[in-house]
Amino acid sequence: MKHEIETQWMGKMQFNALVNGHTLVMDAPERVGGEDHGPIPKPFVLTALSGCTGMDVIALLKKRGIQLKEFNLKVSGEISKQPPIEYISANILYEMTGNPDDEAAAVEAVMYSQEKICGVSHMLKKIMPVTWQIVYNGQEVFNNQLQTVFQYN
Repeated sequence: MKHEIETQWMGKMQFNALVNGHTLVMDAPERVGGEDHGPIPKPFVLTALSGCTGMDVIALLKKRGIQLKEFNLKVSGEISKQPPIEYISANILYEMTGNPDDEAAAVEAVMYSQEKICGVSHMLKKIMPVTWQIVYNGQEVFNNQLQTVFQYN
């Protein structure tokens, strides 16, 4: 099995990608010749990371009959200072609101996603550190950011 996309140049700096029947628009800001009709391509890597692990967590919790009230992810990617401009690290902030009794299950789901099943995270970890923090009901309950950064230095 393989994934395939088609990308078509739409003029100036805009490209439209057809992904599983859905059109994604990529463009550049006006200052570099685009018309800003969509995001630049690089952040789609972070988008894929957030979607992959977010869907893992929801699916794992659903199997256990757990539903969160709110679930948001914020992914940041630090970029290199020299060309080629690339991500040199990524951090995922999982912000969850739910039943206090479900906190341990939520943390387990994130850990299982990050350590076992999120393919996007697995790929990215081969080339750079990927760290994560978990905030449950407003309290930080996990953060491996300092530990992992230390390991890579």
